[in-house]
Amino acid sequence: MSVNNSAANINSSSNWEDKFKRWSTGPGKTEQERCENAISMIKSAIDASDKLKTKSIRVFLQGSYRNKVNVQADSDVDVGIVCSDVFYGDYPKGYTRDSFGYVAASYSFDDFKDDVEAALVAKFGRAAVTRGSKAFDIKANTYRVEADVAPFMEHRRFRTDGSYITGVQQFSDDGKKIINWPEQHYENGVGKNNLTSRKYKRTVRVLKKLTNEMAASGIDEAKNVPGFLCECLIWNVPNNYFNCATYYDVLRNAIIYLYQELGKDSSDDWGEVSELKYLFGPSQKWTKQHARQLLVAAWNYVGYE
Repeated sequence: MSVNNSAANINSSSNWEDKFKRWSTGPGKTEQERCENAISMIKSAIDASDKLKTKSIRVFLQGSYRNKVNVQADSDVDVGIVCSDVFYGDYPKGYTRDSFGYVAASYSFDDFKDDVEAALVAKFGRAAVTRGSKAFDIKANTYRVEADVAPFMEHRRFRTDGSYITGVQQFSDDGKKIINWPEQHYENGVGKNNLTSRKYKRTVRVLKKLTNEMAASGIDEAKNVPGFLCECLIWNVPNNYFNCATYYDVLRNAIIYLYQELGKDSSDDWGEVSELKYLFGPSQKWTKQHARQLLVAAWNYVGYE
């Protein structure tokens, strides 16, 4: 890849930089207020439920809105509802629940999900609540954004000494186990953003918006690419690659680094932003090949040389 210093290329890079600056900005005040309204109303739904109000439950913002990497296409606010009265454990080899003195719980995840559904329907009405395999969709109105509300129970990854790190776990309606680490994801993202003069999250937004525009333009490599994958790719770019004066150059450097490293076996060990799950593996919806194809398409779409 060679640098082209022609006047035409300089003009093109200036136009892209103007666009990237717009794309890099975070959510506006009105959008934030609507998110807060959605959270507040979901909390009130839980508090009004006779079955849930006595349990240890936390309602929290998750996903792109929580991590402040949302773009306009991220229309749904991701809300988590976690019950910590019950946990699911991941134990070291040779250890079980009994090793640490825990007993089986009588309240199941299926019971919890049913109770959450009843609470949401009582608050918003049956017509506004759609049950999905993993989350409930709450329809938007004039004062709250559309929300995907996912029920969880606590997940604990134990060490041999009985200490543990805490995440969340759920089961889809078809029985698939899903474990996420929202707090670790959030803390790591904040840390990297601070270490890159706030360019990390802005670059994530730029790549997400670019991918969306490419998909809308009919570029197959950009279609159905999750924004989460874009976020995790930029997460794996070393901090020094963000030391550029323009987002145009930051993205250029990131694409070069990612494309090269994804061709190496060492990138098999790359993690999601939480660094508690592998980014590439049999359980993911994407592969390193898909990521490299997106990067090549993005390079060509912008006109980098």
